[in-house]
Amino acid sequence: MFLSRRGLASCGVTVAVLAASMTPGCRADRVPDPVILELGAQVVRRSDFERHVASIEARGKAPLAPEVRAALFEPFLEERILGLEARARGLIKEGATQSEEQAAVEQLLANEVLARVAVGGEEVTQHCRQHLSDFDTPEMVVLRQIMVPTSNEARDIRRRLLREPRSFEALARTQSRGPEASAGGLMGTFARGELPPELEAAAFALAKGATSEIVATPLGHHVLRVDERRPARPATLDECRARVEPSLKRGKADRAVREFVRSVMARAKVNHEAVKAPAAVR
Repeated sequence: MFLSRRGLASCGVTVAVLAASMTPGCRADRVPDPVILELGAQVVRRSDFERHVASIEARGKAPLAPEVRAALFEPFLEERILGLEARARGLIKEGATQSEEQAAVEQLLANEVLARVAVGGEEVTQHCRQHLSDFDTPEMVVLRQIMVPTSNEARDIRRRLLREPRSFEALARTQSRGPEASAGGLMGTFARGELPPELEAAAFALAKGATSEIVATPLGHHVLRVDERRPARPATLDECRARVEPSLKRGKADRAVREFVRSVMARAKVNHEAVKAPAAVR
């Protein structure tokens, strides 16, 4: 049985949607692409969520488990509700690109949320007084290594270093198998707890400029040199303030954005049932 154009209009569906469903009639439970999010005249349909899921599956090259799919729904709604609100306020014009929509959402948040976020000087100072020790600078070493596969190679390297200590960087570039060989064996700056235990014990026992005994690890055999030692130092109040203020402001901004999203969602209609089964339209 075929429906006339007037019949299609009375059902409130388009020819394209009807053709995709291949289902005659116009009962609500047969509409293949129901609205899952509605804010005033703005809507998001199940096919929008399905395309979002499909894009994630394409990147991962595997279908998502049902529980993963379900976990994606609320974050998807929260992201899209901001777009609907921006569109309702006239910040997004018809035919806008994805980047233009994102810019409009950022403008909405900047004007309605972030402009009102502030952190007072006394608030920062009070936080620092309570947590000042968290910002202390720990003892640190600037470390180089030469790493070779065998103990015989490591012994030969160390004998050469004992004869000529200044050859460390040249030997690292030509003999080391470590990833930092091209940089003369420079591994970086480390505090306690940031190195494998075997390397940490050897590194923090060395004086500046000293070369270690051979250290064996599952990765190979290492000879270390400490280029610099930096003693532990307590943080000053000014140092703490400089680091804390941006962090406190980010935290406040995140909470304010979440609260704004909740307030907009409270004005919206959400259809959770519509996403329990995959949509017929993608």
